[in-house]
Amino acid sequence: MSVQYYEGVGRRKTSTARVRLVPGNGSITVNGKPAEQYFPRYGDMVAVIAPLRTAGFEGKFDVTVKVEGGGITGQSEAVQQGMARALVKLSAELRPVMRAAGYLTRDARMKERKKPGLKRARKAPTYTKR
Repeated sequence: MSVQYYEGVGRRKTSTARVRLVPGNGSITVNGKPAEQYFPRYGDMVAVIAPLRTAGFEGKFDVTVKVEGGGITGQSEAVQQGMARALVKLSAELRPVMRAAGYLTRDARMKERKKPGLKRARKAPTYTKR
């Protein structure tokens, strides 16, 4: 007999998060550390917990997250999307709620590549007439 869990994958910029929800007491572990320690900034922690709060499951699931790539905020938003997808697998009725809150939409904005002949992605060298 195996433990029943729900898994969701979230992505943002270059970050990827694999989120597992297991019925439990509400502990959140990110890469082996408590979530409050991994995401010390208040806004990032709020983003991570938001889908559970919206669904009304705060404190009812143990959350295990494996996240890699990108920066801290990108990672927290990837975790948010992964958690929302896992909750939708748990209960299909949550889909419209998560969609309305914007947790299921993949934010496709990425860093634009540098182009040849330019200093950065769009910044061109200063034009001089003479």
